[in-house]
Amino acid sequence: MAKARRRWRRGQSGLDPARLVFIDESAAKTNMTRLRGRAPKGQRLVCHAPHGHWGTTTMISSVRLDGTTACMTIEGATNTEVFQSYVREILVPTLRPADIVVMDNLGAHKNDRTLALIEQAGAQVRFLPAYSPDLNPIEMMWSKVKALLRKAQARTHSDLLNAIASALLAVSPQDALGWFSACGYNFI
Repeated sequence: MAKARRRWRRGQSGLDPARLVFIDESAAKTNMTRLRGRAPKGQRLVCHAPHGHWGTTTMISSVRLDGTTACMTIEGATNTEVFQSYVREILVPTLRPADIVVMDNLGAHKNDRTLALIEQAGAQVRFLPAYSPDLNPIEMMWSKVKALLRKAQARTHSDLLNAIASALLAVSPQDALGWFSACGYNFI
């Protein structure tokens, strides 16, 4: 694992960040609330979270250096078939020749048919070393998106989808530039 990380770090300087497209999945729920808050001195902060049944939505997205994203949501968890649909219907139309699609090592990402769809679009595929969220700017994007979702406190599925769309629109080029830089991607 350490060798793979060192090898990736050495190769980072040769990558054009403008060509990198990072992909990852994350979950959102209708019971999300803020993790921290403030109240007047001596008073308790009160925030309500639903108990019992709540819906889980999986977000599959990409992020580029300019902050653009290509996102799809589904109810429940992802699998190879769902990920392949994302690549075919959402990601491939946004790809340009010579793009480099970077993913983690989730089994659903390594399907030959899915990889062929990306390569047919003229893009390359690269896999991050195992356990390396510090090399993946999309992890920081998910942090911002989830903070905005917690703030929105969407309690219905349709409200959650609207909140996800708003949160993704809040991803700015400055955000993405900072995330890419924090992960060590040098600018050419």
